Amino acid sequence: MDAPLPQLLAALDVELIDSSIADRTFFGAFVERRDGTRILSMPVGRPALERDTAARMLLAEGLGLDAPPLPEPFAVARA
Repeated sequence: MDAPLPQLLAALDVELIDSSIADRTFFGAFVERRDGTRILSMPVGRPALERDTAARMLLAEGLGLDAPPLPEPFAVARA
């Protein structure tokens, strides 16, 4: 999980796409489609550190990796 984000996404076979959601409380979404493909949808225009941190938290949570729980006020919703 400490590899540069582009390398991490490639290793995990996750496609990063830009989200059109502009809500400041939305940090992204990890989606695993029925066919097994994985997508990480992230809002554009966020600071690089915020985007990188949120991406890693979403990946760890979405893939069930051993990671510390998300800090407040973050929450993960499952659909």
